[in-house]
Amino acid sequence: MKRLLAATLLLGAVAGCAPPPALSDTDGRVQVVTTTGILADLVRNVGGDRVLVDSIVPDNADAHAYEPTLRDVRNVVYADVAFSNYLLLEAQSVIKTLDANLPDGVEQISLAEGATKYAAEIIPLVEDVSLDTIWLGLRARGSGAVHGVTRSSDVRLSATRVDGPGRLSAYLTESFGNPDIAFDSGDGFDPANGYRDDTMNLPPDAHTHMSWAFTEPGIYRLTLRAELAVSADSKPLPMGEQTFTFAVGVDPHTVPGMDGALVLHDGHTDVTADIDTGELYLWGDGHGGTEQVRLDPGRTVIEVPAKALKEVPAGPGLRFLGRPGTQIHQLPQAVLGRHVHGEIDPHLWQDAGNAQSYVELIRDTLITADPAGTAAYRANTDRYLTELSRLDAYLREQIDAIPAANRHLVTTHDAFAYLAKAYGIPVAGFVTPNPAVEPSLADRRRLTETLRNLHIRAVFLEPNLRARSSTLVEVARDQNVKVCDIYGDAFDDRVTDYVSMMRFNADSLRSCLS
Repeated sequence: MKRLLAATLLLGAVAGCAPPPALSDTDGRVQVVTTTGILADLVRNVGGDRVLVDSIVPDNADAHAYEPTLRDVRNVVYADVAFSNYLLLEAQSVIKTLDANLPDGVEQISLAEGATKYAAEIIPLVEDVSLDTIWLGLRARGSGAVHGVTRSSDVRLSATRVDGPGRLSAYLTESFGNPDIAFDSGDGFDPANGYRDDTMNLPPDAHTHMSWAFTEPGIYRLTLRAELAVSADSKPLPMGEQTFTFAVGVDPHTVPGMDGALVLHDGHTDVTADIDTGELYLWGDGHGGTEQVRLDPGRTVIEVPAKALKEVPAGPGLRFLGRPGTQIHQLPQAVLGRHVHGEIDPHLWQDAGNAQSYVELIRDTLITADPAGTAAYRANTDRYLTELSRLDAYLREQIDAIPAANRHLVTTHDAFAYLAKAYGIPVAGFVTPNPAVEPSLADRRRLTETLRNLHIRAVFLEPNLRARSSTLVEVARDQNVKVCDIYGDAFDDRVTDYVSMMRFNADSLRSCLS
């Protein structure tokens, strides 16, 4: 019997006006649930009138951070087939809701991973950021196969103690500007509830970006412990405890008890919980090389330099950092948004050839679930693959028409590597709008130089980020650079299907860059 697991009933805001379709066990069609609207559109084109499709993440919402509603959970319960993109594209809450509430025997298909068997090409996610301080994140490393870990498992990193002259806070700035606090020493740490209010959850083999704020200069020592929750009802497995040292606005080479320690002052490093070894350590760039290495926290100092001094911006959501205008030291979050991700870029559909691989996998999955519809699914797929081939040619034609010297893509989201590789439009950079951090003069200068030196004709914003991209918009206008739209993860009232979205992007690129 199809059931609802109360433990996964997550409440969230519903974006958009039209309610999603209600799946049921009385509808004669195949009941399909997907994680995103893009996937739902692909399924509709293959399934036709034999399927009823619901997307968990609604239009205009952020798949990286969406919190499912009771209605979403109810629809999952009645699904006959489920599709996610995964490769850590979706928020963990979406994946948990899907996996925990699907009826027994209903398979969940991860399209990005499965499509590689249908000749989809994947691209490593190379994060190239131009910060003048260290980029410090959190990571869950390893597969955890020996423990029976699944993609719904959790690695929990909890702050248990901070020694230092002021308050230490670590938080995420989500795509819509809201802070999500991971650790905060300002209100203490409560062992009675398992440090619940100072715990960050990560899925296996994932990492995330963070902001780190310190209210006073000096030496801080942060103690973290880690544990692995294989499932919601299993006893967590302890993974050790470790202390990490920060030198905030002071000489990092003179930290008491840390003579000869390695000082981290730039590059990308993560506070890492290793699922396979049960250890906590730093995993990062070491001495500035391109190869990541394991670093011993007991012999490493994380520098938060004097130049990292910032003012707390106005806004009630950031009052935990202090009164607006108060100066704090901050290691900024390198990329806006929750963006818990792995090592492979999950945005495969920006290459129409990869979308064709998704479609073939969807076809074969629906045939398995509904053999009586085999002929219809094959006919629909053949028709749609032809349309996608025409789309691929159109994308190539439009982008080829852009003068080679003008083909530079600057966006607000690192989601277009597949578009760049497939159609020959190099990504000159991505500028992430961060409403929690006031851009410095150096930030504006670097952006201005990029636009000027490359003779950038236009920058591209995803419509739902335009209102929060004031710095990019201002600098672009100062340099007489156009600001144009491009779609990445989600539809809206203007673009409501995959083919239209990709055609819009091609037209926008040609119009704005030619």
